[in-house]
Amino acid sequence: MSDPRTTVVVITHNRRAELLHTLQRLAALPERPPVIVVDNASTDGTAAAVRAHHPGVRLLTPGRNLGAVGRNLAARLVTTPHLAFCDDDSWWEPGSLSVAADLLDAHPRLASVTARIVVHTPPLTTLGGGSQPPDVPFEDPIVRELRDSPLTGPEWLPGPALGSFLAAATVLRADAFRAAGGFSPRLWLGGEEELLAADLAAQGWWLSYADELTIHHRPSPSRDAQLRRRHGIRNTLWFNWLRRSGPAALRRTVHLAATVPRDVTSVRAFAEAIAGLPWVVRERRPLPSAVEHRLALLEAPQNASSARRYVG
Repeated sequence: MSDPRTTVVVITHNRRAELLHTLQRLAALPERPPVIVVDNASTDGTAAAVRAHHPGVRLLTPGRNLGAVGRNLAARLVTTPHLAFCDDDSWWEPGSLSVAADLLDAHPRLASVTARIVVHTPPLTTLGGGSQPPDVPFEDPIVRELRDSPLTGPEWLPGPALGSFLAAATVLRADAFRAAGGFSPRLWLGGEEELLAADLAAQGWWLSYADELTIHHRPSPSRDAQLRRRHGIRNTLWFNWLRRSGPAALRRTVHLAATVPRDVTSVRAFAEAIAGLPWVVRERRPLPSAVEHRLALLEAPQNASSARRYVG
């Protein structure tokens, strides 16, 4: 059941073991999708391992850590109509890529479909060694938020309308992704999807959740939680200042200031965001009123979301 409609794009940085596991899973998919790996300047032998174990994978080595922009680099080379993102510690369930392509092909104004996320524990490798408990997969809590999205969209949407998407669990129309400019180099990595999603919506595209798609995630132990939180806070502020209405941006800023942990990481995040104000003002482009209204409906769920508490 090979399916030539979708290319899988994976960005990675110093996660050789996790990446090789993911590539093994992708190679076993019945769709046989082309795979592009962007190695963001790994120093653990990732590139050599990919060449040795997965010679059919197209490997890009930009020589520096591009963050999410590595996906843009890969998207320039994609010749299939759709592209699927996954992280180096996640993989698509067999058949999901074909179903996603079917949905995108059937709905010309649909830009993306986001999958159900199943989390696996323990990590692929554990720090300190020792025996591992059995892997008991569970549904990521964010899935309930996607299913219960308060947004209403056209009747033809295959699932709930979304205001944003999760890059590591989404299949997008390649032309729409490129036309919207891809991920912003300003944001680098961490909540980078929100700005792109808003720009897609401003261009008339719709985003949807599709419960019939599944991606699996085995969280890597190799992650800097404080850096991710710092970038998450900073990028949330920048997005709101760049695209939301003045009152909405102010509400989100005040909420973050009142709820993030009182620590050095939060202070640095706000300081970085404020330091970017000159370019933010230059590049500010408020959203059309219809899109702004949609995002306003998401404010209460976002404020209550466990995924947006910026702790750790």
